[in-house]
Amino acid sequence: MFAVIKTGAKQYKVAVGDVIKVEKLDGEAGTEISLDTVLMVGDDKGVKVGTPAVSGIIVTAEILEQARAAKIIVFKKKRRQGYRRKAGHRQEQTVLRIMAVSYTHLTLPTTPYV
Repeated sequence: MFAVIKTGAKQYKVAVGDVIKVEKLDGEAGTEISLDTVLMVGDDKGVKVGTPAVSGIIVTAEILEQARAAKIIVFKKKRRQGYRRKAGHRQEQTVLRIMAVSYTHLTLPTTPYV
């Protein structure tokens, strides 16, 4: 079973056991969190697409670590003016392992997805 979740204004296709890097979420390493904004869920029987989210689906994940992404160099220059500025930026991110995709009252359609 897979799900498409939304967190940090981005969408991720996840399945049980996947390790993903998302925008920083609150929590310490080792704690479990639930991601309840599920946009789509599916398995070998079919898919269910939400409008905009599917109700009754919860994706449970474990926080592996709070990390920082690779440095991005920001360089500004105006030619022939002697104007140069250099700055760096490292985005905070959270590494998650998907533990479970559970549902309470969802029935998937019987037609397979294409």
